[in-house]
Amino acid sequence: MTATTVRSTSRTGPRTAKTVLVTGASSGIGEATARLLAGAGHRVMLGARRADRLAALTKEIRADGGTADHRELDVTDLESMRAFVRAAQESYGRVDVLVNNAGVMPLAMLEALKVDEWNRMIDVNIRGVLHGIAAVLPVMREQGAGHIVNVASVSGHRVDPTAAVYCATKYAVRAISEGLRQESRDLRVTVVSPGLTRSELTDSISDLGMRAATEDMMGIAIPATAIGEAIVYAVNQPADVDVNEIVIRPTAQG
Repeated sequence: MTATTVRSTSRTGPRTAKTVLVTGASSGIGEATARLLAGAGHRVMLGARRADRLAALTKEIRADGGTADHRELDVTDLESMRAFVRAAQESYGRVDVLVNNAGVMPLAMLEALKVDEWNRMIDVNIRGVLHGIAAVLPVMREQGAGHIVNVASVSGHRVDPTAAVYCATKYAVRAISEGLRQESRDLRVTVVSPGLTRSELTDSISDLGMRAATEDMMGIAIPATAIGEAIVYAVNQPADVDVNEIVIRPTAQG
């Protein structure tokens, strides 16, 4: 499929309509990013476990004049991720951008020994990113171009009590991204590290006291659209410009 020309009046605006895959698209940053990308003229393929939400979001984007499709996705399953990529190819003919956004954040002290939650974070936050890379890299190499956007966190730049494992997964995302960037001359690689952002991430915290304390901090949180706009900015750059890393947090966050 040939790229569709999109009008642009600035160097940062889109020159062509790209096919963009977004994981974790059923809520929060993923949903906001999908809406903004579609609004900017890109074709979006939405993936998440909650297929009902994806269907509703796809319908809304189409009603607003955007181009969208969706497929149920489990990022911890490599074959599910490969099927997601194939679905995008079947719908749009190519894969230009992958936004690896799916993530979980069940915060707890290490001494609580929530091993199942540790493993879940490793599976979604690290293995999910690797599965995304594994699924799109051969396609992008064959195309001779592509862009992988990995959503990390400010927790990938610092370590806080209760967040040791979560921080470790986000440090890993940054390390994987930098390794991929250094190995690539025809791919763009971007890491976006959000600070406190309004989303459903706190829902994964099983300790009710910990969840309440975290939600109390959300009074200064920025909207998910702030992160989505940063991702759209990186995606819309010309092919010879690779925005490698964006850290975006509330002004009031320490």
